[in-house]
Amino acid sequence: MRRFDIDPNNHTAGPVAGKPDNPTFADLGVHPDIVRALSESGIERTFDIQALTLPLALRGEDVIGQARTGTGKTLGFGVPLLQRLATPGDGTPQALVVVPTRELCLQVSQDLAEAGKYLGVRITSIYGGRPYESQIQSLRSGVDVVIGTPGRLLDLAEQRNLVLGKISTLVLDEADEMLDLGFLPDIERILRMVPEDRQTMLFSATMPGPILTLARTFLRQPTHIRAEAGETGAIHERTTQFVYRAHSLDKPELIAKVLQAEGRGLTMIFTRTKRTAQKVADDLVERGFAAAAVHGDLGQGAREQALRAFRSGKVDILVATDVAARGIDVEGVTHVINYQMPEDEKTYVHRIGRTGRAGRTGVAITLVDWDEVPRWKLISDELGLDMPEPVETYSTSKHLFTDLGIPEDATGRLPLSKRTRAGLAAEDEEDFGDRRRRGRTGVSGRR
Repeated sequence: MRRFDIDPNNHTAGPVAGKPDNPTFADLGVHPDIVRALSESGIERTFDIQALTLPLALRGEDVIGQARTGTGKTLGFGVPLLQRLATPGDGTPQALVVVPTRELCLQVSQDLAEAGKYLGVRITSIYGGRPYESQIQSLRSGVDVVIGTPGRLLDLAEQRNLVLGKISTLVLDEADEMLDLGFLPDIERILRMVPEDRQTMLFSATMPGPILTLARTFLRQPTHIRAEAGETGAIHERTTQFVYRAHSLDKPELIAKVLQAEGRGLTMIFTRTKRTAQKVADDLVERGFAAAAVHGDLGQGAREQALRAFRSGKVDILVATDVAARGIDVEGVTHVINYQMPEDEKTYVHRIGRTGRAGRTGVAITLVDWDEVPRWKLISDELGLDMPEPVETYSTSKHLFTDLGIPEDATGRLPLSKRTRAGLAAEDEEDFGDRRRRGRTGVSGRR
């Protein structure tokens, strides 16, 4: 297995421009129609992971890409996948991308559709939480690329509605997340259903033992490309972190003032429970903010409505649980707020990694309850943050205003003059036939 490593400290580019000294997509022999589509989206030069992946993947070689979300890996596998398709195809899927979550499924589908819009490529998304009928109809109508979550893909393949016999390119995206969610047995079953003569690309932020075993078993002489030396180190360099010891009863007022900080753009707020996520979102809306929640008690239509509204800027605050936020990758997130403290250092890294991406800076704020201080100290020590004792902080504390650039006259409500966003109601909710309301159980069945 060959291996390439890249120094993340040299990665200083913006979110779409790529590094100024990296080759363009055209330089690497990418199809002119793909180059044209990328250029129209403002993408010309490659990120590090793309610069090393593309020459190998375009030749059909197997690749292991080690990179966290936000480093450009989607185009690292998406461009070769699109370029190697036979178009027009006969309607049987030629490429399969397996992802851990519905949200990432939709995002990858959108990215590939934009990159391949001049190729006449047919792409469909397959995931749980919506009726089988529409997905089966899409497959029967003919597709070239299928992007889906493991459980639903396996269901449709076993029902023979999804034909895998002509798959020539297989991608496993965020493999470590799929391991965490218990999808590894499903992945192995899918891998045994696709032709052995294929190109396989595996992408993962970390390489735990089971993922390495999977790679050794199912990939052929892969090249291991590592796009950053350390996920936590890269985040620390770009993200300013604040940790406050806060009283639970004061958190709503404190958060309302934090959200009026100078330079705040899109913001993600994390909670541990579904109930708290909805409660925080509802409270912020009542205070005049454009907020929406994403959690397991919402039906798929409501979740996608919230994500579309967040990506389009109709709402600028997304309140989410850790499970619901898996795979959500939205450009321009300036602030991450841990309303409830993460369970461990890995969750902390994943949460604050939503900001400070691709060379941009970000702000991460963590609120620690009194009884959580020992657990926070463990996280701080494990990550080398050197912040073992959170500063006692209230919504009236002067240092809060100074740290975050909050106007001195800010109150717990957003002034009417600043309520300029359309809000969640401005984004239509699709009816998937499975709408669930708050307080009911989440989407059932496989993802």
